[in-house]
Amino acid sequence: MPTLLLLIRHALTDTAGRKLSGWQRGVHLNEAGRTQAEDLVQRLAPVRLHAIYASSLERCVETAGPVARARGLRVERVPGLRDVDYGEWSGRSMRQVTGTKQWRRIMRDPSGEAFPGGETLRGVQARVLNELGRIVHDNPRAAVAVVTHADPIRLAIAHYAGVHIDAYQRLLVHPASVSAVLVAEGMPRILKVNDTGGITDHALTSPRPKTGT
Repeated sequence: MPTLLLLIRHALTDTAGRKLSGWQRGVHLNEAGRTQAEDLVQRLAPVRLHAIYASSLERCVETAGPVARARGLRVERVPGLRDVDYGEWSGRSMRQVTGTKQWRRIMRDPSGEAFPGGETLRGVQARVLNELGRIVHDNPRAAVAVVTHADPIRLAIAHYAGVHIDAYQRLLVHPASVSAVLVAEGMPRILKVNDTGGITDHALTSPRPKTGT
């Protein structure tokens, strides 16, 4: 039976779109981001969530917090859902790196080029899909929220859509957006991508939560 994955990008931070935060600790939601996280409570209200998972980085845990508290759920922190490891570029501004030859090579060949001292995007996709596969296995016939980062979500959606990793940048994933995918043993079904409004149309189609004994 399918699992409904709600892939949620963390809400706004002061570094979003400006710096490569990657695995850096201490990056928190700003005031606008905290408002976005609170708004998720109503946006996700039509769906009966069985569990909430989040990247172990603060900005994702803080985004998941209001929904978890409203549902009486615990945020399950998953290190494998973290952002890209940018290696030597972690913490640098976009302006510092986008003009480099290494950056241009990575943009031309996302599947093969590694960030200096960091990961390849193919490696990021593999670890994220491994975690999502485990989440699907653990939550059959259930709806689950997964709060992570822009590139992990774009790479996951590219996989589910059958899009080559080198074309993943054609997908946009905004802060606090929700992308919805039904995943089972057969072909996945992509229901929404980068939605920043309501998801009322999934209220009647979301799988039932798993019942306990």
